[in-house]
Amino acid sequence: MSDHISHTESVCPQCLQRIPAMRVTKGDETRLVKHCPQHGAFSTPVWRSTHPSTTFTDWLRPKIPSTPPTISTSVDKGCPFDCGLCEEHRQHSCMALIEVTWRCNLSCPVCFASADNKYKATTPADPSKEELIALLETTMQTTGGCNLQFSGGEPTIRDDLPELVAAAKAIGFPFVQINTNGVRAAHDPEYVKRLAQAGADSVFLQFDGLHESTWKAFRNADLRDIKNKAIAAFEEAGIGIVLVPVISPVINKNEIGDIIRFAIDHAPAVRGVHFQPISYFGRYPVAPADNERITLPELAEELEKQTDHLVATGDFVPPTCEHALCSFHANYIINDDKTLQLLSVPKNSCNCKPKPAAEGAEKARSFVRSQWAAAELDAKPKDLSNELDSFIQQASTRRFAISAMAFQDAWSLDIERLKGCCIHVVAPDGRLVPFCAYNLTAANGTTLYRGK
Repeated sequence: MSDHISHTESVCPQCLQRIPAMRVTKGDETRLVKHCPQHGAFSTPVWRSTHPSTTFTDWLRPKIPSTPPTISTSVDKGCPFDCGLCEEHRQHSCMALIEVTWRCNLSCPVCFASADNKYKATTPADPSKEELIALLETTMQTTGGCNLQFSGGEPTIRDDLPELVAAAKAIGFPFVQINTNGVRAAHDPEYVKRLAQAGADSVFLQFDGLHESTWKAFRNADLRDIKNKAIAAFEEAGIGIVLVPVISPVINKNEIGDIIRFAIDHAPAVRGVHFQPISYFGRYPVAPADNERITLPELAEELEKQTDHLVATGDFVPPTCEHALCSFHANYIINDDKTLQLLSVPKNSCNCKPKPAAEGAEKARSFVRSQWAAAELDAKPKDLSNELDSFIQQASTRRFAISAMAFQDAWSLDIERLKGCCIHVVAPDGRLVPFCAYNLTAANGTTLYRGK
């Protein structure tokens, strides 16, 4: 097989300056290769595929760029230094993420926000409820009303989070999700009920595996009982649950199938699993080794292998919203025997003509609202003897989604992908910043946006 090379731009992991980069495919592996005049060469695997449905060149999906509805910053230094969003961004907001605290009740070695459960003099004070409501109003104006996620830190540390959820709903956000570790939910089900009454639709529940060793490696604590109690509390309150595992090839790759089976056993309370291959934010003086990375096609292949073909690698398709190299997804119905019936259209059957990015963003927003919220368990078609009505009932109560999002770090950052990002962090001043740019850190921990 001949080499395939495509050109993009990236940043130097040492100084974060923008530099030219190439995606170089040799055989089953694609690497992002770049060279900084000051700090030398870097090469990182970004795609490894042995399955014909996930080859690098065939996976790419053309898209007609759509400028965001509100441009808040001008182009000065160029991507990724002018986020706000600027006129060079190519996608609307699908999900806006607002961090309501920088405190946490865990001390995880793996943390986008570098949050901590210890109060420090350097820890900024939480924004006030009034400041956050002002941010919500600004975000509604700039996005036109995308889906919303409250995050942190650990957002449930705030006693007034239910009030913020209610404010978001009153302002007009159609879908409100909470990104949580579940610790408070496990101990305070009344608080969870308040969140539900305020209008919380869904939780993104941190869920890295089923083994004690996994939890201690990722979270410094055995949280298995906590997670089970949290799931029960969210189910009782009627809040949809999405399990969110970070997957490391050296910690918990062998638990991928078990996580899927656990999720199916806890459906329809659990609406799906959203995998996140580990990315390396924070201080990493030495570049992560190749065997410390797992790419999207490898994850898809592991899903097939570890579920004994409950799902197939060919089930997974590129996103309609973000850049094709950022994620995959497949939608199913859970059968009576806990097997899965594919509901989405396989990649080899799709119409891959270029479509407007804004159209893909709206499809993604609509899917998230319908799939990640709690199932309508009392949905009763008029005539269950009718096959179509029966199918509609199954689709409403038994839908199950499997997806994955590959976040970019300083070694893997591809500016073409960044320009197509639809998950935007709302900075404290109201600007919208693509998630991977907001969390980007140099090898020594220096940030571009977070904390500035």
